[in-house]
Amino acid sequence: MKKLAFFITWGCLLTGLNAFAQESLDLEKAIQIGLEKNLQVKIGIENIALRELDKKIGVGSFFMPVIDGNYLRTWSIEDVTQTFFNDPENPNEIDDAKSRNRSYSVVGIYGFRPETLVTIKRLGLLTEISELEAKIIVENTVAGISTAYYRLILELQRYQVLKETLRLSKARLNIAEAQYELGGAGKRDYLTAQVDYNSDSSLWLTQLQVIQNSRVNLNELLAIDPDTEFFIQDTTILIGDRLSLESLTENAFMENKLLLVNQRANNDAFLQIKELQASRLPAINLNSSYTNSQFNSAAGFLIQNERQGLNYGGNVSLNLFSGFTLNRRIQSAKVNKRIQDFSLDQIEIQLKSDIQRAYNTYENNLMLLTIEEKNYQVAKENSEIALERFRLGIASYLEFRDAQVNLLTAENRLITSIYQIKEQEIELLRLSGKIFFDNSMEELQLPEN
Repeated sequence: MKKLAFFITWGCLLTGLNAFAQESLDLEKAIQIGLEKNLQVKIGIENIALRELDKKIGVGSFFMPVIDGNYLRTWSIEDVTQTFFNDPENPNEIDDAKSRNRSYSVVGIYGFRPETLVTIKRLGLLTEISELEAKIIVENTVAGISTAYYRLILELQRYQVLKETLRLSKARLNIAEAQYELGGAGKRDYLTAQVDYNSDSSLWLTQLQVIQNSRVNLNELLAIDPDTEFFIQDTTILIGDRLSLESLTENAFMENKLLLVNQRANNDAFLQIKELQASRLPAINLNSSYTNSQFNSAAGFLIQNERQGLNYGGNVSLNLFSGFTLNRRIQSAKVNKRIQDFSLDQIEIQLKSDIQRAYNTYENNLMLLTIEEKNYQVAKENSEIALERFRLGIASYLEFRDAQVNLLTAENRLITSIYQIKEQEIELLRLSGKIFFDNSMEELQLPEN
């Protein structure tokens, strides 16, 4: 289906707006700037990095042994009295007996619990959830930037409409003034034309403020200074190929990131149950150590005692009773799983409803567009005829003003209708997970660790 477009030759959109800078900006560049600078996007990507680190730390702690090195060195000076069994009457007294002890050891411990395998799966699942949440932020940012960008185009188009209206009011004022000076019309008509011209001037100036605020809104999403000004390259809003409700719904259930997050959360709730149940199984602990120690003493039977060697062993542990704590935790996990099931069903219902509502608005605006295009052509022709009749003096100022107002209204309704269709397009593409249909961004990149 050919793309619909509203083609009106505006010339330079910023003629007379000397305050606006000339650095150009299109939608692709706006999205690129937003994804590079938007702080919410950066936070989302950093959250992925945190989850990746948690996963690596978790896997390392589960499958790698713990190895500790110990070194001990002590000295002592003591007064010692030794009484021997074979000569209790003559104790041996030693003053300032010195002793020293030196030892070092390397101890390795490795423990394996059955629930470890489930925990690793959960860590991987939580990493996927963080990635999806980051993509939700990116999609919302792209949708917000796109909507704000097209909103600015709409306001610039309205500015040109008001500018053209002001031109017609000025022409009418000049005619009324000339007729009044020549005696062909009363002063009342001339004053009325002047009032209408002033009113249109006020609307035109007010629109400048609306444009400035629209620029600020766009700059906020781009995370740049509010005073930064761009020359918007696009002068029209193009409507894409007609969207299919069936295709949108089907794609949403495969690509909608919020739905995928809830599906992963549901899987995580299931794994939590398995993790707790697996903790009932026996755990295996292996240990090994190498020790070297030396003891020297000036008192006692042994002057020196030195030992070195390898020790190793292991044990199997099984929890027999924990005061029903584990049972309660498993029951709580099962309740949480049921809650996640309900939440997932609710998200699916809400997603279908959101797509249906947006699509209904989209379809209705497409039908209205045909009407508004015809209405604009009629109003434009009527305005041209009314201006010529007024110039020839065969039409009243009321007839001309009425045609002028009708043209302004018709043109505003037409460009607003096109914007609303584009707005719904963006929303439908976001809901269906197809917001990157134009390849305007690359895949998310994690920061270097």
